[in-house]
Amino acid sequence: METVWFAIVSGMLAVYAVLDGFDFGAGIVHRFVARTDEERRTVLAAIGPVWDGNEVWLIAAGGVMFLAFPRVYSAAFSGFYLALMIVLWLFILRGVAIESRSQQPNPLWREFWDTTFAIASTLLAVVLGTSLGNVVRGVPIDATGWFAMPLFTNFRLGPQPGIFDWYTTLVGLFTLCILSVHGAIYLAWKTTGVVQARSRNWARIAWLVAVPLWALVTAATVQIQPIVFTNLLSRAWSLGFVVPMFAGFYGAFHFLKRGQERDLAAFLSSSAFLLGVLGATMAGNYPFWLRSTLDPAHSLSAENAAARMHALQVGVVWWTIGIILVSTYFVYLFRSFRGKANAGADYGH
Repeated sequence: METVWFAIVSGMLAVYAVLDGFDFGAGIVHRFVARTDEERRTVLAAIGPVWDGNEVWLIAAGGVMFLAFPRVYSAAFSGFYLALMIVLWLFILRGVAIESRSQQPNPLWREFWDTTFAIASTLLAVVLGTSLGNVVRGVPIDATGWFAMPLFTNFRLGPQPGIFDWYTTLVGLFTLCILSVHGAIYLAWKTTGVVQARSRNWARIAWLVAVPLWALVTAATVQIQPIVFTNLLSRAWSLGFVVPMFAGFYGAFHFLKRGQERDLAAFLSSSAFLLGVLGATMAGNYPFWLRSTLDPAHSLSAENAAARMHALQVGVVWWTIGIILVSTYFVYLFRSFRGKANAGADYGH
C-alpha cells in the first residue's frame, strides 16, 4: 500500500507540473511573444480559464502527502520553510498580476504587472525545479527526522548543503528552459497570428537549448546520485516512464517543424516528456522521498514514513472517488474552452 501511495503522490505532482507548467511557461515567454496590449491579453486569455484550477493540483498533492506520508510532509515543510515562503509570495504576485493588469488602462500600470507576471513565473519555475534537485541530491536529515537548510551556502555539495547549490541550480535552469518550451507550445496551439508564430519560433529555439541542459543534468545526476539510474535499469516497469520521455522529446521537436496543423500534437508530446522525466526520476528515487546527506539510515522512505495501514486503505477509497470527480471536471473545463483564445474574452484580466 505504501508503494501505491508513493505512485499517487508522484503522479499528482507530475500532473501539476504539466498543467501549471504551461501557465508558468506562458508567463515566462509572454513579454517576448506578445508585444502589444492586445497580444498580451490574448496570452492571458489562453490561460485565463484554467490557471487557478491548475494550481489546485499542488495543494491537493500536499494534502495527499499529509495523509499518506505525514513524516515527509512535516520534515519537508519545516526544512524548506524559507523556500516555501518564497514560492507562496511568488504565487501571490503571479495571481495578483493576472487579475490586476487590466484594471487600469494606464500603459505604465499594465507594464508593471506584465513584468511582475513574467518575473514571478520565471522564479517559480527555477525554485520548483531546484526543489526537485534537492529531492534527488538529498537533504541533511538527522536522527530525529528533521532538517534545516539555508537558501544557499558556498554552492558546493556536502553533508550540509544549501537549497541552492550548483547541481540544484542546474536542475532549476533546466526546468525554466523546458517549461518555457512547454508554455510556448501551448500558446502556439491556443493562439493565432503573430503570437502563434513567435511562440512556435521561441519553442524551437528554447528546445535546442534544453537538449544540452538535459544532458548536463543527466551527467550530473549520474555523478551525484548514480543509484537513480541503477534503479531505473534494474526495474523493467521503469520503461513505462522512459519510453514516453524519449517519445515526447522526439515528438515535440518533430511536430514543431510541421507547422500549425500539428501544434496540439507538439503540446501533447511536450506533456508526455514532462510526465516521463518526472516519472522516471521518482521511479529511480523510489522508495526514498528524502535522502539524508548525513547518514543514509536517517532517510525518509515510503516504508518508514507512511501512515498506518488502515488510514492508507480508507484513504485510497476516498482518493479514487475524488480523482474521478476532479478528472471529470478538468475534462469538462478544457472542452468548454476549446478553440483559439480571444483577447476580448473576460476572465478578469
